[in-house]
Amino acid sequence: MSTGVPRRRSRWPRALAAGALASAALTVAPSADGAPTSSTDGTPARTERPVASDSPVKGVAETEVSVRIPLPASVGSHPARCDRLSYLRYRSSDGPSRSADADRILVAQPGILEGAGAFDSVARNTVRAAADKGEHIEFWALDRRSNCLEDNAGIATGSAEKAVDYYYEGRQVNGRSFDGFLTSDQVGWLAEVGLEQTVRDQYDLLTAELPDQKLRKEKLLCGGHSLGGVLTGIFATWDFDGDKATTADAGFNQCGGYFALDTTISTSLDDLNGGSSGSQGPLDGLVPNTGIGYAAVQAGLRLGTLRRFLALPAVINPETMNLLAVNGLAARNAPDAEATIPDRLPTSPNIETTVRTLFSKNTDVFLAGSPTLRDFRLTNAAILGTFMDDNSAPLAFIQASVGFYDSPGGGRVVDKNFPFPNDAEGSPAASGTELKAIPDEPGGPLYTWRNFDRVGAADDPVHRSADGTPFTTAAKEVTDIHELARSLSDHPLDFTEDYFPTKLVTDIQLVNDPQIAQHMAHPGGLTANPSITFVAGDGILADHIPADKNPVVLPGYQHLDVLTAAPVQNDGTRERIAARLSAFATR
Repeated sequence: MSTGVPRRRSRWPRALAAGALASAALTVAPSADGAPTSSTDGTPARTERPVASDSPVKGVAETEVSVRIPLPASVGSHPARCDRLSYLRYRSSDGPSRSADADRILVAQPGILEGAGAFDSVARNTVRAAADKGEHIEFWALDRRSNCLEDNAGIATGSAEKAVDYYYEGRQVNGRSFDGFLTSDQVGWLAEVGLEQTVRDQYDLLTAELPDQKLRKEKLLCGGHSLGGVLTGIFATWDFDGDKATTADAGFNQCGGYFALDTTISTSLDDLNGGSSGSQGPLDGLVPNTGIGYAAVQAGLRLGTLRRFLALPAVINPETMNLLAVNGLAARNAPDAEATIPDRLPTSPNIETTVRTLFSKNTDVFLAGSPTLRDFRLTNAAILGTFMDDNSAPLAFIQASVGFYDSPGGGRVVDKNFPFPNDAEGSPAASGTELKAIPDEPGGPLYTWRNFDRVGAADDPVHRSADGTPFTTAAKEVTDIHELARSLSDHPLDFTEDYFPTKLVTDIQLVNDPQIAQHMAHPGGLTANPSITFVAGDGILADHIPADKNPVVLPGYQHLDVLTAAPVQNDGTRERIAARLSAFATR
């Protein structure tokens, strides 16, 4: 069933680019419980501004909330804008304006390399599902502090072409020039932003927004996606006043329940890694070896011998994650137009290696560097599908099921055997569960994208692997590629976290070190509240579903689908997480 997504551009980038942020779009606002706020340094202690959206889910109001909560002096020199914490607030349009008056509030921690904007679809779907039953809940999508380092001015123009001009051609936006993507040497303060700062940020934000602890316990449900489930578990055990004999400050007493989106509420990465503490799972290669111990890791981060944010020389780094937003913008504005952005990008080692890794049929093509993505005719939607669909993207933790390649001219699609062989035995779990495919006629017909709700339709040519197996079926597709494109490019707090602090992951891997464990004084907090766990049936937990969590298993869902799934599914039913999570929140 079609969701009828409008194709016009969102209004927030235009308003922001025009400088409307300083006018009616930005309001100095009281805290979420209605109490007045103030600041001693001349900046508003709290602001809240509306975010306009073209989402097909109506009756949901979105605002961007920013609260001044300074970093401690011990962190060292850092940009002034990083002394604020922000979140996207979703609520029923006809519900109470004060969060304190909502029936419940879902507070969500993003996963690794993820920002608040990634929660847009699940937030809207869940708020709408509750409203349809006469309940008014809110969804707060948190944005971690390091997102302050991103420069989204190019994306905020609302034009992919202008974004490329800004990031690569030296063109200004409102008198502002892009200073380049940051290096580890430029963000020394991130060496101090780890687990303690992250859970403290969440605690400080919640207490600033809802100062009454009893109200927080009554209203808030804490959870997250992927790594966000582990952060929620650690938050639940944390002692925030340094006195474990008192519990009003304990993390588990800030929430009345927990929710997990393709993750578990735990204090370890083991569940995400297949139950093996000897592997980093999807984090392999991104995170430094923590076997050297807490003190040595911290020294390396402070000295700069260890990279202070997660990045690889190609595929995963600030530039490539920013390009996801640029591609999302192009696919949102003109999904069926032949893509021109690839030809405008520089042929830098980062971009060339990334494109060759994501778009090579086999090892020979990768090594030869030909044919490359630029040699094919693809629409903007097909480019986005190439980078993020589960039948193309090589890494499970960035996959969604958004449809499949199409070609009115009959363009051939074949098995993609790079960077991993296209079979279950030869592919590591980190590459996902689905067969991979790739266009095979460079310079030939235009390759378009068949959206999730048109897979299996009467006109579907049903592309097959070499062994005759269909690459996908309707039961395997749940996310609207147009909505994914909107989520990637439609928010002032974006989908990705381009400068994810290395210390946050190394701290979690070293969670039993006394430097960290001393704060986790309430292990019973993990089970102190009711919880609900959602597992993507084809996601990163697919081969080790945590049966002890009594999970809701979602057939056909990939790791990102738990955030991005369309409000109406192929079978005409409401999206399953929205129905179950809203019921859990209001019961």
